[in-house]
This record gives sequence, C-alpha cells and structure tokens, in this order.
Amino acid sequence: MRLLTALQAAAALAVAVRLARGRNRLPALAPVGTAPPRVSVVIPARDEEARIGPCLSAVLADPDVAEVIVVDDESRDGTARLASGLGAKVVPGTPLPEGWVGKQWALKQGVEAAGGDVVVTLDADARPAPGLFGALAATLGEYDLVSAGPRFVCGGTAEQALHASFLATLVYRFGPIGPATLPAPHRTMANGQCTAFRRAAMLNARGYARVRGHMADDVALARTLAADGWAVGFLDSGGLLEVDMHDSAAGVWREWGRSLSLRDVTGPGWQAADLAVVWLAAALPVLRLATGRPTRLDLVLLAVRLLLAGALRGSYTRPGPGVLLSPLLDPLAALRLTRATLRPVRDWRGRTYPAATTTPRPGPIATGARPGRVTTGGRSSRDAANTRPEPVTKDTDPGRSAANARSGPVTTGGWHEPPDRSAAR
Repeated sequence: MRLLTALQAAAALAVAVRLARGRNRLPALAPVGTAPPRVSVVIPARDEEARIGPCLSAVLADPDVAEVIVVDDESRDGTARLASGLGAKVVPGTPLPEGWVGKQWALKQGVEAAGGDVVVTLDADARPAPGLFGALAATLGEYDLVSAGPRFVCGGTAEQALHASFLATLVYRFGPIGPATLPAPHRTMANGQCTAFRRAAMLNARGYARVRGHMADDVALARTLAADGWAVGFLDSGGLLEVDMHDSAAGVWREWGRSLSLRDVTGPGWQAADLAVVWLAAALPVLRLATGRPTRLDLVLLAVRLLLAGALRGSYTRPGPGVLLSPLLDPLAALRLTRATLRPVRDWRGRTYPAATTTPRPGPIATGARPGRVTTGGRSSRDAANTRPEPVTKDTDPGRSAANARSGPVTTGGWHEPPDRSAAR
C-alpha cells in the first residue's frame, strides 16, 4: 500500500507539473489583416462523400485559399464526384504502395500536386472558419510546422463525456495545448486534422515517406521533423476550426480510442509511464470514490480533475453536462488506453496494415545544417543564415515525382526545411 501511495504521489506531481504549463499557454490563432502567401489546401479523402461537403464549401469560400486539392484515395463512393462538382481540384490517388498507410500516401500526392508556397492539410470532417488559413500562414514566420487544435462537435451527453475523458488523458500525459516552450522531440504533439507548412521544405524533407507506415501519422511526422531541428507548434485554433469526428459514443470508443495510445510513436518506457499516470492520477481516485474509500490524495486529484473538466469546456463547440461528467468515465478511458497500447489496431476503412517498418527518427543531416533557434517569449525565431538538413540519402519513396525533385532547398526569406485523433487515413 505504501508503494502504491508513493507511485500515486509521483503521478500526481507529474500531472501538476504538466498542468502548470497552462499558465503560460501561447495565444490562440486569430485572423490577421495581411494577405497570406499563396495557400493550397490539401484534403485526403477515402469514402468521405457523407461528410466532406461542409468542409469543401467553407474552404472554397475563403479568399485566402488559392486552390483546394482533394486526393481521392480510391474511394468506393461518390467522394470524387462531389468534390469536383463543388469546385475542388480532384487528384485520383494511385494504388497504395507496400509499407504505406493510406493517409500519408494521399498527402504526399496532394502536396506534390499543390502549387502554393504554403500547404494546409485538412481532414474531411474539419469545418474551418474565415481567417483560419491566413492565421496559419502567419505562424510560419516562427514555426516550420504548425497544427491547430479544434473545437469538437459532439452530439450527445454520453459522446461528449467519453470524448472529454479521452481528451483529458492527452492533457495528463502531455500538458495543455499551446506550450510556450517547445517540448523535446520525443514528446512533441500535433493534430493531423489541420497542419500547415512550406511546401518546398516538406518535399525537401520527404516527411511523409519517412513516417509512411505509422498509424499515428501526425505525431510521427511532428516528432521526426522536430528531431531534425524544426520548430513544431501546436496551437489552439481559437474557434477558427471545428471538427465533427464521430457520430456516437461507440464511434469515439472505437475510432479515437484505438489511436489515442500513440503506440507506434512512443517507446515502451514512456508508454508505461503514461499509462501509470492515467491510472494512478485519473482512474484510481474515481474507483476509490465509488467504493467509498478515497484517500486525501484521491480527493485532491478528483478536485484537480474537475477543474480540468471545467477548462475543457472551451474545447467544445457546444459544451454540455457531458464535459463535467467526464471524470466518472476516466476508468473506462484508462482501460481503453491500455487495450490500445497492448493490442494496437492497424486497420481502417477496408485496409489492414502490417506493423510499421519505419520509425519516427531523423534522416542523415549534414554537419552544421541543423537549424539554430533563439527562444524568445517561448516561441522560436530562426536565423535567416541557417542552412537546411539534407534529404535522406536512401530513397525508399516510390513514385517520387518531378515536383519533388524540382522543389530543391528553400532559400527565400531564410526558410529552412520544416513537417492525426487522425480521422482520414
């Protein structure tokens, strides 16, 4: 019992340190008054006819967007027809090569087909508001890769409660969104539902090829490029982005729950530590309360969890009682997280993928080429004289196109090479 108490105290300390970072969170994204560079929006889509319409309508109406590219990833429905009818440029996806996950392959093709200096990738269930794309482009003055955390749309109390409980496990493991100080590469987080980067830099880095086999593609990409020296930002969308991920609590449990563990991008030691924090600091206090035997530390942790539930209301478009009830489902969230860690699922929409054969790590980098950064107010500013990491020398990227070859290193403006709950693999 003393050992369990000591472990729970250690977990509580870890949570307290991570939550304390929220006091210095960076400001949320906000519309900017200046015109952004040419922005291409790339949307990977596989069987998305039922939900891509609102996303496309919003993107096509935004004056900051120069082109909208939908990569039809061998859809079996009318995704391509709908996208084309609304005015998007449809890129028919080529057959999936061995070793690739569908979303990375679709994104690679979309980025190569894009003509903009800046690329924003969106999932089909995203609902962007006017000003999002200009705000994202503006952040690329300080970051090489940036992703935005959305406001979530949840249909009912049960769905919202389970979703908020899952979301709390991310905060307990990694801290709040918008950290003022860039985390270590192996703890970097990102949201693949909405990312932005310089097109030529991504092609030069061959980012998607390097994480081609990962189900947690967004975090794998962010950690790989952060290890290369990229400044990777994860910012609150500030209400400029909504996402309607699932249509029921069962969908949240099945779809988001399986990717929440980040199993294929996290080492065994961190997996064990993260699970311990969730079980000891979130699930155990609820279980002891249910038996009528909570300790003083349990009561403190329950109070902290209720405060977090209140803070998480801002993460939902229409926060309801489900957010405040979410702590009651923390044991279920811990159980789902454990199951996804021990028995990872690698199938999605009719495709089953073998275990990843690539790891999120940097490729060879020329001596002295890693970008140097000076931290100012928690954000990073790059030295315009920096050179860029060299591309990986061994080419394992099938179909590497002329668009990739001609992009070359980026020198204009001092840019160096920068890089998923991923809903559209």
